[in-house]
Amino acid sequence: MPVSAARVLLPLVLATSGLAAGAQVLPAPENVVGLSASATLEVPRDWLTVVFSTTREGPEASAVQSQLKQALDAALVEARKVAKAGELEVSSGNFALHPRYTPKGGTNGWTGSTELLVQGRDMAAIAQLTGRIQSLSIARLNYSLSRAAMEKVEADVTAQAVGRFRAKATQTAQLFGFTGYLLREVQVGGGEAPMPYQPQMMKSRVAAAPMADESLPVEAGKATVTVNVNGSIQLTK
Repeated sequence: MPVSAARVLLPLVLATSGLAAGAQVLPAPENVVGLSASATLEVPRDWLTVVFSTTREGPEASAVQSQLKQALDAALVEARKVAKAGELEVSSGNFALHPRYTPKGGTNGWTGSTELLVQGRDMAAIAQLTGRIQSLSIARLNYSLSRAAMEKVEADVTAQAVGRFRAKATQTAQLFGFTGYLLREVQVGGGEAPMPYQPQMMKSRVAAAPMADESLPVEAGKATVTVNVNGSIQLTK
């Protein structure tokens, strides 16, 4: 390496080494305390989701697909009669069609399934609708909080959790003989606790044999929303 190049590189290496050494000897922060606080609120669930489904089998894919379409169209006719944005919303769900395989690896027909999703705040109307839909069966249902309700509850619970964190920070500073604190870092998170799984006895229906109009019993229960605040503070004189 030419002498001139070495003279240029040497100061750069020394400067870089000096920065690295300086970064390693930075003093650790003093009087730092980790804290956590939380708040919980129970509110009535205001959103019901019901998933209807059915399956069909047959030797020809086109015939199975046609049967599924007929079953879904019949359910949509009933659902659209009472559909209302935000109150009772209707949409098609998963649609699947695949071959059936024999133990030897060959095919011996087709199997398909289709779904209809009904959800909204008008639980009474949804419950009544379940009794009028005959071409599909209830596959699963879920009670939860609507987006508007969730946002309001989370705002209220977050305010409570942050208030508790601040109160705990002030009390901690006083207990250690300090007059105040600085917030170093904080994480805020939480949400609705998952609903415990409750098996439902679903009614099996056949399109060719309509059953009596039976409404679904509705009992939404309450949701538990929790917000956790975790962070650290630096005590100040």
